[in-house]
Amino acid sequence: MDLDWPGCRNARDVGGLPTADGRTIREGVLIRSESLQYLTPHGVDAVRRSGVSRILDLRGDGEVATAPTPFTGTPLAVRQPLQDPADPDHGQPTIVAACTWMLDRRPELFAAAVKAIADEPDGAVVVHCHGGKDRTGMVVALALSIAGVPEDEIVADYFRTQERLSPWLEEQLAAEPDTALHPEMIEFRDTRAESLVAILRHLDEKYGGPEAYLRHGGLTTAELAKLRTRLVG
Repeated sequence: MDLDWPGCRNARDVGGLPTADGRTIREGVLIRSESLQYLTPHGVDAVRRSGVSRILDLRGDGEVATAPTPFTGTPLAVRQPLQDPADPDHGQPTIVAACTWMLDRRPELFAAAVKAIADEPDGAVVVHCHGGKDRTGMVVALALSIAGVPEDEIVADYFRTQERLSPWLEEQLAAEPDTALHPEMIEFRDTRAESLVAILRHLDEKYGGPEAYLRHGGLTTAELAKLRTRLVG
């Protein structure tokens, strides 16, 4: 469900997605978005009225320092970067390679992000990075997989970001006069369904799937069950 948070183009509640056993993800529990730095004052008010109890910021220290959100540093916001400050730049040529590099390098940080969703006792958890597509997409995909949402539904939810952010990409391309840079911009700023499919295949082939990957990152059986209860009831 798309959310009307003025200033944000990609804020949506994943509630209503079906699970393989015939249930659905609860509404008002898990929200995905681009960075809340883009919120207008009316958007900030909308967030405060929407029952949000935790804002999980996946961005790195430099990103947050450069572009804090209206909630940065407040009790509502929790920082959970997906890379350690000591990690080098990924230097990967494609978005799939960059994402799998992050997953392989820091499974404990991805597990901590998913655990933060499970640990919030009430209200909605907002997960965001910068564009709300790749880092957010991976964390949300991991959480939805544990909750039992079929892969095709997870991929379809990820691909919805394409529609939401395509005007933003067009604006960025139009603002860059050096067209030689456009292919790289498209590679790392577009949201293609096949990207998430490839990332999920990587988790299957290297770890045995999302649940095995999160266990590898340190999540326990009890924590995984807590996440399922949180998302499905």
